[in-house]
Amino acid sequence: QVQLVESGGGLVQAGGSLTLSCVGSGTLFSLAGVGWYRQVPGRERELVAKITSSGEVGYADSVKGRFTIARDNSKNMVSLQMNNLKSEDTAVYYCNLRYAAYIGWGQGTQVTVSS
Repeated sequence: QVQLVESGGGLVQAGGSLTLSCVGSGTLFSLAGVGWYRQVPGRERELVAKITSSGEVGYADSVKGRFTIARDNSKNMVSLQMNNLKSEDTAVYYCNLRYAAYIGWGQGTQVTVSS
């Protein structure tokens, strides 16, 4: 089982930046695809960005050009650099790991963007 711990959330003004980090335990982390999801109350959790074990990335249309996902396997870490934040980016952000049939989630970190 992989433990995932997110950090870096907080309150920021519109147009500002935040960097989220997801640190995982164990040797499985570097072999797995990792994604960042977000969720607001009353809505389904949505994929924001993802990165494969080989470093291929993908983004939701709503964040393309503003968010950047990266991984450092030496630190078992995936980061999400978020620039030009908008009020609609306000959500709880979750780290997700997938390897074969295993799926793991972190506890989430709150991002609040004030307009």
